[in-house]
Formats: sequence, structure tokens, C-alpha cells
Amino acid sequence: MRVVFAGTPAFSLPSLEALIAHPAAEVVGVFTQPDRPAGRGRKITASPVKKRATELGIMAHQPESFKEKGATDTLRSLLPDLMVVVAYGLILPKEVLEIPRLGCVNVHASLLPRWRGASPIQRAIEAGDRVTGVTLMQMEPGLDTGPILATVEVPIGADETGGSLHDKLAVAGGGLLSAAFDAIREQRLTPTPQHADEVTYANKLSKAESSVDWTMSATDIARKIRALNPWPVATTTFDAMTIRLLQGVAHNLNGDEKANYLPGEIVEVNDDEILVAAGEGRVSIRSLQRAGGKPMNAKSFSNGVNLAPGMRFG
Repeated sequence: MRVVFAGTPAFSLPSLEALIAHPAAEVVGVFTQPDRPAGRGRKITASPVKKRATELGIMAHQPESFKEKGATDTLRSLLPDLMVVVAYGLILPKEVLEIPRLGCVNVHASLLPRWRGASPIQRAIEAGDRVTGVTLMQMEPGLDTGPILATVEVPIGADETGGSLHDKLAVAGGGLLSAAFDAIREQRLTPTPQHADEVTYANKLSKAESSVDWTMSATDIARKIRALNPWPVATTTFDAMTIRLLQGVAHNLNGDEKANYLPGEIVEVNDDEILVAAGEGRVSIRSLQRAGGKPMNAKSFSNGVNLAPGMRFG
């Protein structure tokens, strides 16, 4: 079966590899976003999907959008039976969705209809979800609104970060696509409509939300630190420095421990942690980083800035 793959970041790669390995799939073309500036040097860089397609000898097409007539014509010329979309990053209009004989299917990193949108992995951690997963969805013009073809659940660990969960879900997505491919090809899957009353949206991440509000509960702050690692990374300030918070654990207090600490105030400093007062509870900071510096454990950071109880993070 002739398959066109559309994807851009590293998350897409296990699904592309699953198609390449499947004996019934012939990947006849790849669509990925145009080369963009990346890294500190802002060097123009190909996407992970383009790099892998080039290694495999598959032509990578990179339109700015499918509003370009040439992009639609290119897709049509590939005579696809199916288009598989995984974190492509471009909206596919109705005209494009109707080109493949079997339509377009999407590998989405949540259990739809929970966490439609751009950042389902991080929002699941931030919200305190204990389980997430991957959904294989038949695409339609709305944002992640199409009927569900198959799902797989993935538990969210107590120490899960946005990065670690990203990697688990990427692998799970490739496995789900591989397991379901023959059923897609033979049209044996029954599309199940999403329940509208269960919909939540995962807004796109931005650097503007990095700053920690210490009046929040310790539980919410710790979730935020984990969710925003490795990007955009939760931050605070100390002595006019921006500090990146890489690892934090919530400590909810017993009644006899509650003292009059201000949010952000350093309660205790030891070799393993910096204990910081939150609006409710305390946050144990285990790993952090000065702007432009290397990640450090609590002891190294504290020694470097002479951190002591009574000082405050901003």
C-alpha cells in the first residue's frame, strides 16, 4: 500500500520507522516542515524527519503550507492510498485530507478527546494526570476532532518529565501504528466519535509561562517543573539572576510543621535539596541551573551563591 508520511520532530521518527519496517507499507514520500534556524548559533537545520528520510532515500517535500497549489499537486502525484500524520505542525485542509484513498490518520500523543492541541504531553503532567497514551485518529478538518481508530495507554510516573514522557509516547505511537496498520489497510477498524463533553485543550507552550509563581501549591509547582523540562524549563530569580529549575518534588506539610514562611522563602538548605516555601506546602529543589551555566545539584548551587534559610526566590 502506498503511504505518504507527514511529520517533523523527533517524536515522529518511531512512527516513520514502523512504516518503513512494515511489509505491507511502501512509503512513497515524506512531507516535513521547511528547514529552520536551530540551536544557539541559529544555524539553518533540517528537521529530524527530513534527515531520516534523506538517509532512507525518500524524497522529502517541505511546503510552507498546503495553501500552496504546488504542495497539493505534489501530494496528488504520489498516488497515496493513505497519509500518516505525526506531529507535522501544519494544518491539512479538507482538499488534502480527501486525496489519499483511505484518507489521513493521525498519531496523537494523548487519549483523545483529552488534550487536543499542541502540547498534550506537558499539559497531562501539569494537570496531574496519572495515565495518558496515544490515539490513532481518522483526520477531519477540525483540530484533533476526528473519530478514534485505536488507542494505547501509557502511565505517567511520579518523576515523569516532559522529556521522558515524550520519548515513551513516541515509541508507543510507533507500536500502535504498526499493530493497527493491517486493520487500517483492510478497513477493519470501526471509527468511534469523540465525546464532546470530555474535551480538554492543550495550549501551545511558551517561554512566557516559565516563571514559577511561589504562591501556587507545592504540588502544582512541582508538576510545572517536571512538565516544562526540557523546554521551556521552569524559572525563578535569585539575586537578580534567572535560575532554571530542573527537578523539584512537592512536600505537603503536617499541621505542626506549618510556620510563617513567605512564598519563595528558603526554609532549609542541605546536601540533597533546597527546601522552598510555597503557597501551600514546600518544594524540594534537587537540580537547577544558572543562565548560561551547567546543571547543578542543590549542594553545588547553594555553595556557589552562599544560599541560606531566610533568603527568597523571586
